[in-house]
Amino acid sequence: MAQTIKRKATGVRRQAKAQGRKGQMRKARATTNSLLDRIINALPFTEEQWHKFFTVLILAAGVALVWFVASVSGATAVAQERFAQMAANAGYKVVHIRPQGTNRLNEMRVYEKAMARTDLSMALVDLGELRDELLSIAWVKDARVSRQLPDTLVIDIVEREPHAVLRRADRLMLIDPTGVELEPISAENAEDMLLIEGEGAQSQVEALTDLLDAAPALRPQIVGAEWVGNRRWNITFSTDQRLALPEGEDRAAAALISFAEADGVHRLIGGEVVAFDMRNPPRMYMRVPGRADRELEVGEES
Repeated sequence: MAQTIKRKATGVRRQAKAQGRKGQMRKARATTNSLLDRIINALPFTEEQWHKFFTVLILAAGVALVWFVASVSGATAVAQERFAQMAANAGYKVVHIRPQGTNRLNEMRVYEKAMARTDLSMALVDLGELRDELLSIAWVKDARVSRQLPDTLVIDIVEREPHAVLRRADRLMLIDPTGVELEPISAENAEDMLLIEGEGAQSQVEALTDLLDAAPALRPQIVGAEWVGNRRWNITFSTDQRLALPEGEDRAAAALISFAEADGVHRLIGGEVVAFDMRNPPRMYMRVPGRADRELEVGEES
């Protein structure tokens, strides 16, 4: 017996409808791609920059995936190492060190601290640890370390400012306004700087600055300050004359102001007096070689 095979044919309308949907999808994709291309072309980025961006994006996605898997499995250390290796293989490892802000500090000191990180994956560089190492350098007041992908560590240095010279028993040391020792300095190079001496003087540098600021007219003529008995200051002028001040910040400042006023009236600095004693203000005792000490009540006319 002959058997009839029936074929299920798609209707003409159904075929036309399916082809119409496919055409709409192709047109929509073309429109979307065209719009995306226009948006990308309108942005101020080069093809290389886009490449770097998508590379970082892919790495970030990889990090998220690896970290998630590691967190679930408890193998975070292994995951970190794997990711660091992936980043290094992709070119994200330290090749260049770029110090910035160094003026008096020898840049080689910065390189010495940072060079141990070269060829290390960017993901493994401990920025906080490197910053702490940089802060151990006397000249470094502050430091900021940042990654500049793909291969550069940028190190911004804030240097300490030289302020005065501290006399040690065996050498002269350049110090900053807080008394931090920066480096040894020769007597020749220290000639134009304030010389500070006396046991415990290093911890009194900021207080000395405040004291001298009380009489700014005298400041250009002051070349030295000695911290005496861990309680008071002797001030030395460029004329080698010395002024003994009383104990206590307020009393010392008041005495220095009184001396500045008296100098304006009597021209004390540069005169025949070699030493002034104001440890008992308002009286001032003056010593002249070969003569008895003379007492002057500050404010009186000579």
